[in-house]
Amino acid sequence: MPASDRHDPFHLPDADLRLASVMDAEDVASLLTTLGYPCDHQDAANRILTIIENDRQALILARGNDGAVSGLIALDFMYYLPLDTTTCRITALVVTPEAQGRGIGRQLLREAERRARAAGAARIELTSGSQRTDAHRFYRDNNYSNGTVRFVKYLGAA
Repeated sequence: MPASDRHDPFHLPDADLRLASVMDAEDVASLLTTLGYPCDHQDAANRILTIIENDRQALILARGNDGAVSGLIALDFMYYLPLDTTTCRITALVVTPEAQGRGIGRQLLREAERRARAAGAARIELTSGSQRTDAHRFYRDNNYSNGTVRFVKYLGAA
């Protein structure tokens, strides 16, 4: 790709997007660790299997022209009672530091949006930690708007 295209916000790279398989556990573990959620090979394999076994979820990997996995996006399709429709939730999106700024994240978002529309989802949503200001800018640049405030309560063992 010409250097001038590399940072063009409208250029999408020729990354190969495909559903993850258990064979991708090492790459998924590395990407989740990059995102701030440490994970080993076996844990990643178990998580991939959980997603594969649930037809309401998808885990998509991006492989760059060099053959290396450079990003992932995880989707969860759920019924949303207030709108009486399906909502697609992005539960994880990460691009390797080496591939950031090359359009991989944008391509993964477009694939998520395509899949959401195909599944009949009325909207797509995600959450992002308050400290991830670069990610917030990225989402806004891709026409995602600030939503509602999210509250979380972690539940310990009963």
